[in-house]
Amino acid sequence: MKNINKNTVIVIFAPTASGKTAMTRELFSPSGSHFIFKGEVISADSQSVYKGMDIGTAKPDFAFRNEIPHHLIDILTPDKQFNVSDFVDLADEACEKIIAKGAVPIVCGGTGFYIRNFLYGVPKTPESDEKLRKQLKERIIKEGNEVLYKELQKVDPKSAEKIHINDAYRICRALEVFYLTGKTRDEFLLKPGLRDKYNFIFIVLQPPREKLYERIRQRVDLMFEQGLEQEVQKLIKDGYTKDSPGLKAIGYSEWFENTDVEKIKEEIKHHSTKYAKKQYTYIRDIPGSLVVDYDSDSEDCLEKVYELLTKVYNSVIIQYHFIK
Repeated sequence: MKNINKNTVIVIFAPTASGKTAMTRELFSPSGSHFIFKGEVISADSQSVYKGMDIGTAKPDFAFRNEIPHHLIDILTPDKQFNVSDFVDLADEACEKIIAKGAVPIVCGGTGFYIRNFLYGVPKTPESDEKLRKQLKERIIKEGNEVLYKELQKVDPKSAEKIHINDAYRICRALEVFYLTGKTRDEFLLKPGLRDKYNFIFIVLQPPREKLYERIRQRVDLMFEQGLEQEVQKLIKDGYTKDSPGLKAIGYSEWFENTDVEKIKEEIKHHSTKYAKKQYTYIRDIPGSLVVDYDSDSEDCLEKVYELLTKVYNSVIIQYHFIK
């Protein structure tokens, strides 16, 4: 029988600009207004892994990261590829280290694809075929992302719906899987149940939609005030290009498509809002999800999460002592 208490992992999903960083500070920092227990955060944000991309990814500030240790932030340069398998492997390593210290791992972020695979485990897809992958990469360079994206829409529309048109790596990988097997990526299903490696407490924050979109627009304005343009220019000066995996992210890719700063700002707002709508795609129907209507401006909502998490976590501890 596994040690339920020691293997408890808190997983928090929330869309971009929903206030999850501030909430985490209040719940898990000793200086927080609703401190529950000592925890360490494992970032479930696919772009926060990249160094030098601070403003556009809205990374937690260093003061907060000193209050609560964070993992999987600033671990790669933007020219390196990072995928869901890498995330799950590194998140597992971080969980083991955090648990060994007597703290609670808190996997928190808005990349639903990463969170879903962390909960279920990564499904096995075919090994890469170097010859086919090379052909697809050459086609991307020659024909452009849009041509192969439209091709993916025809053969695997569900994958296309989840992949951004600028994400050449994932477009090629989805096409590679289809051409190797004749199957879509969805046909390589996740396991039917959550991994038994951990005892998950999974919380989904659901902010008011229109308020969320307004917060996204405000956040983008703030990014420009904080120096997003200068951050991007430095990355380009350091040798990174539109083909660098990190710079395909929202907030960065737009700078290679336009030269008008105001138009770039509006494009980032549009793409960020569109992305927020898609973020829930991957976390629908996960068993045991605790969905909270969450307005970050309301003290009552923070209290609600505090009470829910305290109740559920204490029930896990009681269960652990009963089984032991």
